[in-house]
Amino acid sequence: MRIIGIDLGLETTGYGIIDSIIDTDSGDCRFIDAGTVRTNRKERMEHRLKTIYEELDRIFEDFSPDIVVIEDLYSHYRHPRTAIIMGHARGIVYLLAGVKEIPVISYSSTKVKSSIVGYGRAGKAQVRKMVKGMLNLPEVPAPDDVSDALAVALCHANAVRLRLNQSSSRDR
Repeated sequence: MRIIGIDLGLETTGYGIIDSIIDTDSGDCRFIDAGTVRTNRKERMEHRLKTIYEELDRIFEDFSPDIVVIEDLYSHYRHPRTAIIMGHARGIVYLLAGVKEIPVISYSSTKVKSSIVGYGRAGKAQVRKMVKGMLNLPEVPAPDDVSDALAVALCHANAVRLRLNQSSSRDR
């Protein structure tokens, strides 16, 4: 299963692509690609959203993900405008996935951290270090947008594997 994790941001959107071998107990995940989509903060909103759409569209075309995974929208921002802006960026991902008929799954940030580190309030440094180890990367993924995107992809691979293991245990 090819999974693309996306860490949304209007200025910097991180993405991380992994292949997950779901039908084994080993938890094998293979790093495929990762990077960022950057927009110019001086541009108008519609141009920034267009940039995100076009770049993610190219990435989807190049890597053909089976599923898109993002973090849930955090609704208790100190500045409500931030939540609204993030909603615009999320809409781009949902639209693109809908056009390409790719399902979108979202997880809370505490679920992602718990899945990767074992603790839902883990810090970014802990998450980055665990992502590096889980994917056997030569160095810690940077910037944080990339490590967060890879973490959300790994969280989904773990969740699917756990569900499969639980159902096969019941079938015995």
